[in-house]
Amino acid sequence: MRSSRTQRSWYFYDFANSAFSTTVVTVFLGPYLTGLAENQANPNGFIEVLGIPMAAESLFPYTISISVLLQVFTLPIVGALADHVKSRTNLLGIFALVGSLSTMLLYFITESNYQLGSLLLVIANVSFGSSIVVYNSYLPDIASPDQRDAVSSKGWGLGYLGGGTLLIANIALFLSTDAIGIEPNMAVRISLVSAGAWWFIFTLVSLKGLTGLNRNSGKIGVAAVKITLSELLQTAKSAKKYPQTLKFLIAYLLYNDGVQTVIALAGTYAVIELKLPETDLIISILIVQFVALIGALGLGKLAYLFGSKKVLLGSLMIWTLTVGVAYVIPSNDATTYYVLAALIGLVLGGSQALSRSLFSQMIPRAQEAQYFAVYEIAERGTSWIGTFLFGLSLTITGSYRTSILALIVFFIVGGLILTQVNVRQAIAEAGNSQPERV
Repeated sequence: MRSSRTQRSWYFYDFANSAFSTTVVTVFLGPYLTGLAENQANPNGFIEVLGIPMAAESLFPYTISISVLLQVFTLPIVGALADHVKSRTNLLGIFALVGSLSTMLLYFITESNYQLGSLLLVIANVSFGSSIVVYNSYLPDIASPDQRDAVSSKGWGLGYLGGGTLLIANIALFLSTDAIGIEPNMAVRISLVSAGAWWFIFTLVSLKGLTGLNRNSGKIGVAAVKITLSELLQTAKSAKKYPQTLKFLIAYLLYNDGVQTVIALAGTYAVIELKLPETDLIISILIVQFVALIGALGLGKLAYLFGSKKVLLGSLMIWTLTVGVAYVIPSNDATTYYVLAALIGLVLGGSQALSRSLFSQMIPRAQEAQYFAVYEIAERGTSWIGTFLFGLSLTITGSYRTSILALIVFFIVGGLILTQVNVRQAIAEAGNSQPERV
């Protein structure tokens, strides 16, 4: 196994790319891009993109959806390529470079070219997803089976630290626009370029320590592409050899969809149903970011003591409890909402980190990136189900509370399927060494 120095280099890519997730996707770009589109809309509130009419406020979610759809097609190729290319480090660097530069170019997006902003977001998000596939494939190379949970958790934890640190600085800038004499839109643009620069700079730190993991016998250029395309079909055929791994993947799809839906709709629920002001949302986002750091590290230590599957099931119980409390929380109760944010942070990083490390135990060696591509596609490809169920429930019942309560089904069903996964059998089927605890 690799040294702690190599592991620290790996952690730093999480530290680098999380700025894109928090500052760009979660907080600033959606409202900014929507505002630009609304200012260019016709009297009916519609814009045209490539000749297609749409409501101005739908531009950002449509852009995210397109970027997710493209990843369904690109990530399998990226995964197979990463398993055969001579230098994964160069491949990781290319995706990070394209993503970070696209993010920095968002600084130049104004009302006159807001559609270019959508294109840059698509490029950045596809590059982000592609880089994560390559990044995750390093995990079996840098950590033994017994180290896997702790290493994965430290990566997630450092990611929340990085994303949260830059987010605090950018929120402080945004809230100080009057005091320092700049327009709010300029503060947003500075925040966007800072996220791209953060991603780029700390990626360089990460790449320097990962060069030792390149392969001596890997392919380059056209040879790597040829073997990549032929390997994709073989991987799809061989997946049925790992039934327990596939069962885990189904469980992950369900409970992770619940996780992603809660993250996506928590702000909307707070504003519309709980009548909380924007300042409370900002505070809750920061609470989630920094408690998630503690939660990721803490759940990683618990997994070492009790096994990752048990701790993961425990985190799903907390997710279920959190959604249940959100259902009964009264309006204008910011304090309870902060407590829920802390609970979410406690299990958010840990549940994602342990899912990643557990999956890494169940996949065959030398095909890690291909299987992590499936892992990423599964996460993105089904992330619409929870939001669709939420919207359908809202349409039928007219109640945001009933709709959010419906999300409990994802955690319960996903958890029940997870209880049926024979982790040791999955590890054996993949031909990997058994950790002391699972």
